[in-house]
Amino acid sequence: MIIFNDTVIVEESVHQQWLKWMQEVYIPKVMETGHFKSYQILNVIDSPNEGVTYCIQYNADNMDEFGRFYSNHLHQLQEMHNNEFKDRFVIFNTLMQTV
Repeated sequence: MIIFNDTVIVEESVHQQWLKWMQEVYIPKVMETGHFKSYQILNVIDSPNEGVTYCIQYNADNMDEFGRFYSNHLHQLQEMHNNEFKDRFVIFNTLMQTV
């Protein structure tokens, strides 16, 4: 299984609005692409960063599925996220494989 992880540090003043938007708008759009089987949202309890840190993990069956998501959808979705919460978050992505 391939796990695409978005770690997002969100300004505390907007984190509840951001989380609601992620749950109602962004994540459904990611899942509608059909490249991921499931996802989970995690709150990082012991983050050393200012703001609130979340991890959103999307699970794909294989690298081909992730590759199609990356090529056909990721940049448009990232632009949508940036437009909605410009300068209110920091994000980094990690691609992992279960062993």
